[in-house]
Amino acid sequence: MHVGHRERLRKRFLREGLEQFESHNVLELLLFYSIPRQDTNETAHRLIDTFGSLSAVFEASVEDLVKVEGVGLNTAALIKLIPAVNRRYLEDRVRRGIDVTSSQTCGELLVSKFNGVTVERVLLLCMDNRGRVQHCAVISEGTQSMVDISNRRIVETALRHNASCVILGHNHPNGIPVPSQSDVETTRALARLLRSMDIKLYDHIIVADGEYFSMADCEKFAPIFS
Repeated sequence: MHVGHRERLRKRFLREGLEQFESHNVLELLLFYSIPRQDTNETAHRLIDTFGSLSAVFEASVEDLVKVEGVGLNTAALIKLIPAVNRRYLEDRVRRGIDVTSSQTCGELLVSKFNGVTVERVLLLCMDNRGRVQHCAVISEGTQSMVDISNRRIVETALRHNASCVILGHNHPNGIPVPSQSDVETTRALARLLRSMDIKLYDHIIVADGEYFSMADCEKFAPIFS
């Protein structure tokens, strides 16, 4: 019975995609690949009931996932793989032919890098003198509401990768993509420090809920980057 159900669900996905699937059906289908020869429907329901939504399941920690009945380490790893692969897919899709003179392209790139990230994280895009992204570094990681932006680590990273210019990016997981006063002060000090080393801070982009804010594109903050 389970084999027949699995085959029907797989064929339905290949025919229709996931648009008409309930959240538990999406998980049920995914769990086919880590739980062989067993009914995964009940486990899928338990995951949704425990965490409240499909996205919350993917954002849950491995430690919390394995506490759910029927979820082992292999299944937890598979669940965590989905948002990680999605980030890489979106990043790769955006990076093809990236032009850092376009804040839209850079914003989309950073949105893809912060997809599914539930804590504040600081990233640095290092670019050569032709404006091509050579490296993306994680500078620091914090909590859901705060993160330390280390100017020292930013400078060390830029110098290590011979960057001519850099773009700073960080996320507000539980907020909106608008810079705080602290963000503005930190950006101003960083731009001044990098300028003294002949490295240009091209932009500081803030990401939240799939949207981004370019400080360089905002008339109020543009003088910081000139």
